[in-house]
Amino acid sequence: MRREENVAHDKERVGERNLRSYGGSSMRVRRGSTVMPRQIIATANAPASPLYSQGVKAGPHVLVSGIVGIDPSTGSLAGDTIQDQTRQALTNCEAILRAGGASLDDVIEVGVLLTNPADFGGLNEEYARWFPSEPPTRYVARLGVELPGVLISIRMAAFIT
Repeated sequence: MRREENVAHDKERVGERNLRSYGGSSMRVRRGSTVMPRQIIATANAPASPLYSQGVKAGPHVLVSGIVGIDPSTGSLAGDTIQDQTRQALTNCEAILRAGGASLDDVIEVGVLLTNPADFGGLNEEYARWFPSEPPTRYVARLGVELPGVLISIRMAAFIT
């Protein structure tokens, strides 16, 4: 192929890979010759923000954004202990999963950000109640931003079969 044809071919290939069709709350993403629907997940049973989606469903995957321990019925943090906020954050994540057609049994990865690494034991205490056997993969890191009163943020990835 000549150089001009290679450039045109590369532009076409990159364009196809990144093609997005917007329509309502869903999007279609083209990956090669496969079109995968992308659906925004929204539920009143978890805190929301105009800056990000609570979750996204794409094919058999449900991805949950980093969710904190805010009680959606009050708009306030569920408590001031790591156990209280972990419980509420997991409740919120579960609500988003359900809205996307998944459950905690479908979760394959959990990411946890802690404000204070000393809260690791309290996190594990509550977390073990939610995933008592065959838990998903997990990582825990330190939350880099300071959000008043927020002790934890949890994100999840689920695979629906």
